[in-house]
Amino acid sequence: MIPIIKREINSFFSGSVGYLAIAVFLIINGLFLWVFNGNFNIFDSGFADLDPFFELAPWVLLFLIPAVTMKAFSDEIKMGTLELLLTKPLSVKQIVLGKYTGAVILVIIALLPTLLYVFTISELGDPPGNFDTGSTAGSYIGLVFLILAYTAIGIFASLQTQNQIAAFIIAVFICFILYYGLEAISTSSFSLSQLGMKAHFESIARGVLDTRDILYFLSISIFFIGISILQLNHKR
Repeated sequence: MIPIIKREINSFFSGSVGYLAIAVFLIINGLFLWVFNGNFNIFDSGFADLDPFFELAPWVLLFLIPAVTMKAFSDEIKMGTLELLLTKPLSVKQIVLGKYTGAVILVIIALLPTLLYVFTISELGDPPGNFDTGSTAGSYIGLVFLILAYTAIGIFASLQTQNQIAAFIIAVFICFILYYGLEAISTSSFSLSQLGMKAHFESIARGVLDTRDILYFLSISIFFIGISILQLNHKR
């Protein structure tokens, strides 16, 4: 599996995909948090906390991660190299997990520079250092679990078609439905919000690691990775 992970990371950074993904994530978040006036602007909020970032980041990741994963298998199918990959002395499970892990590592690398926001918020506090560390740590952990789920969905979508744009659209659609769509269609008498990722992310973001929230995200990730492995086994 290690060769696949290295291959994926090298492919991200040998071209423009890896650098572009990191740059887009940081620029979009930076503009909304520090430059553009609006609900996400930290200076406008008057509070030294990162809540605006943790409200915005899941939506940016909802588009960024499908853009990163869309070529994982669709490009292999289009170029006819999937059959060659399947002949290598690697199991289908190792191939899928290798591509999955490579994409997760790239997105986490994109997330790491945002830790500078924590330092900035700490300095803006009155007195400096006066901010909710528990909530901030919980929110970052929640983003990692969200990345795991989004990436699994993206890998699954990439296996469905040789068209990268179609894979991107499929992944965005599924991520949107599971993150916000179920909550949006909930009513006072019929609630689906607890089945959506948004509710579980917000629960972790409060700084309390509930086993139910962790199992939820792991279940979503394992489900889509499992389907991808079964589908690739069928192609083999």
